[in-house]
Amino acid sequence: MSNPDKRKLILAAQLGDSAALNRLLLTSRTDARGYARKHCESGDIDDAVQEALLILAKRISALKAAAAFSGWLFTIVRRECQRLSRAMLQHESLEDDRVEAYLADKTDMTLRLDLSLALESLPAHYRQVILLRDFEEQTIAEIASALNEKPAAIKSRLHRARALVREYLISPGDV
Repeated sequence: MSNPDKRKLILAAQLGDSAALNRLLLTSRTDARGYARKHCESGDIDDAVQEALLILAKRISALKAAAAFSGWLFTIVRRECQRLSRAMLQHESLEDDRVEAYLADKTDMTLRLDLSLALESLPAHYRQVILLRDFEEQTIAEIASALNEKPAAIKSRLHRARALVREYLISPGDV
């Protein structure tokens, strides 16, 4: 798409043209993914792009100059990459000591039993996703297709399922 065409699309989106906004989001996705590949952890690329495009859609009217669009988009993507990276590091550092203490006191058989009980404690829709991904080693796309869900929903459900298992395994009463 040429620069004048893209500027017209940006201006139309800013004026509330939803078709123009949708087209702008579609044409921006490729650039956003390419930029995210350079600035995000590989597992965060899709999430960063999705969040960046949501922000772009909500705030397109705040953009002062259409010529600044690409820089604005890349800034949003970079910030989302940084936010996701910080969130991952914060989450991991808080539980390291509890995980080490938990693992130090358990035999392999006890760990298996605890994991089995943790999985059984999950609601069925969480248990199904975690079993397909972590035990059957299916991809997010394969799981989404099999369950007729969007990949983003599967990622969210998997993240929540893992968090519940972790919480079950290393709850304060266990260490």
